[in-house]
Amino acid sequence: MIVDIYSDTICPWCFIGKRRLERALAVRPQPDLAFRWRPFQLNPDMPAEGMERQRYLALKFGGAENAQRVYDHIASAGEEEGIPFNFAGIGRTPNTLDSHRLIRMAEESEAVEANSLVQALFDAYFLDGRDIGDTEVLSEIAAAVGMDRAAVERLLAGDEGIDAMRAEDAFARNSGITGVPCFVFNTRYALPGAQPPEVLLRMFETMRSENEAALRARA
Repeated sequence: MIVDIYSDTICPWCFIGKRRLERALAVRPQPDLAFRWRPFQLNPDMPAEGMERQRYLALKFGGAENAQRVYDHIASAGEEEGIPFNFAGIGRTPNTLDSHRLIRMAEESEAVEANSLVQALFDAYFLDGRDIGDTEVLSEIAAAVGMDRAAVERLLAGDEGIDAMRAEDAFARNSGITGVPCFVFNTRYALPGAQPPEVLLRMFETMRSENEAALRARA
């Protein structure tokens, strides 16, 4: 079973969705499950250098007061999942293209699990307020989870993978994905949003039943 997870590294609901998925798997492990992290930029037009946080909030939400109401709701959902969001500690909203390139590099490496890198990026941004659009910060995070820092620095210094990430982002939008997280099971069923564990478990059961039925039909 393959689950494509469309997400962005600055999406708080993606962090929550990841945690809920992990809770579902803790209840009912899926030994043959494979993840593929797929890029989706919440702000595809973000300048490469990112944007000062308060300016970003003003542009996206119409000001800090409106943003506060949104993030209070997210923080409450985070608390239920044991995620102590530190929105006040975020000084800059980054362009996430490089972080997606880094995740893809981790997926193609046999030495590091992409899940570990995704978690490290979420922690760095949402808990520690680090600028995950900065190549030095990204290199440090990657090295901390076991990636080859020199190779990471070479990747980030060039443009390898940029066109591929943008193409995948465009594919997601053209396929009808308008927000993240979005979980796509076996390229057939899309489950949008940070769904609770019980919903994810029902989808696992549906996919497993279909797989078993297909095997019986071929027998």
